[in-house]
Amino acid sequence: MTAGNMRDNQKVLGISMEPLWREPYQVTIEVENRQCRILRMLDSYGIQQFKVTDIRGSSVGSANHLVELSPDQVEKIPRKRLQKMWKSARPEGKTSVWFESQGCDVCNTILAHGSFPVSGKSLPTSTFAYSFIAPSFDAYKSIMSVLENGNLKVKVLRVGKFESKREILTEKQERIFWLALKVGFFDYPRKVDTIELSRRLGISPGTLSEITRRGLRRLLEHYFGT
Repeated sequence: MTAGNMRDNQKVLGISMEPLWREPYQVTIEVENRQCRILRMLDSYGIQQFKVTDIRGSSVGSANHLVELSPDQVEKIPRKRLQKMWKSARPEGKTSVWFESQGCDVCNTILAHGSFPVSGKSLPTSTFAYSFIAPSFDAYKSIMSVLENGNLKVKVLRVGKFESKREILTEKQERIFWLALKVGFFDYPRKVDTIELSRRLGISPGTLSEITRRGLRRLLEHYFGT
């Protein structure tokens, strides 16, 4: 593949030639979201309180939500509905269930600005707390502007910027490890894989693997004093 073709492919995929995620922010917001189909659907089954441990977009405009439920809550969902979902056992009697629906304005806005949705939690009165990682302060402000212009009641609970310590790792290694940890790259099972993480960072999977390999070596050398 020529350099020109590679640049064209990156433009199609929405990957900038400039390094991304120079100053990522972790954000938690509270939104009164009566559009949320997951809230409405689970409420119809008598389930008001639940936790979303992963949110993923799709190419067809839908959003997949990995919802953590108790066994008692799972029993409230009709069997035909459950048969269409993926379930897995979790520690402490929890079960994770994938729900697919057309993405609401909140999820779609977060995803459209290149951010990583991390988790969510239902609150009373059709309110939901969303946690996400934005690639920059500008991206965070743009998300907030779109939501507020959509007449959504938004309350910012937390805005935290990545702060480099530069003690053992390089700033790039620190930033990538911080982001990978926050978005579930090191979780089991992974919430985001190497291809998706590298795509969002605007680097190749090989480059991401090399950065993490060198970073892990630095950490291990420091830990073992070699």
